[in-house]
Amino acid sequence: MQGTEAQSAKRTPFSVEREEGKTPCTVIFRFRGPFTAREVFGHMPPKQLEDLLHFQSTPGEKPPQKNILDLSEVPYMDSAGLGMLMNHFAHCKGKNVKMIAAGATPRVLQLFQLTKVDSVIPLANTVEEADIE
Repeated sequence: MQGTEAQSAKRTPFSVEREEGKTPCTVIFRFRGPFTAREVFGHMPPKQLEDLLHFQSTPGEKPPQKNILDLSEVPYMDSAGLGMLMNHFAHCKGKNVKMIAAGATPRVLQLFQLTKVDSVIPLANTVEEADIE
């Protein structure tokens, strides 16, 4: 059974959903599936992902102050996925928005440690932990 679960996890197509966090002015992005160039751009054009991540506030809406990336359902990530996260981190920093990566799976966490990204992007064990003021 465990082998079957691992195989179905690998078949999960890439997707990302945006939702409001529990704390005010918090946006959560829930990523699912492999975070690789092939998977991401096979699912959506680069501009569509960029538009989704580069939070556009509507008139009268307060811009986000915290951005949480839920990586708990990302089994692995390649250098292109890591580059997308780093670009988003730079975008957030330029807008004075705090970005936190939450729930990184062991393989993704290992990539963060190997590339020293864990010393740049704040990490939280869970979205709930990151969504606390």
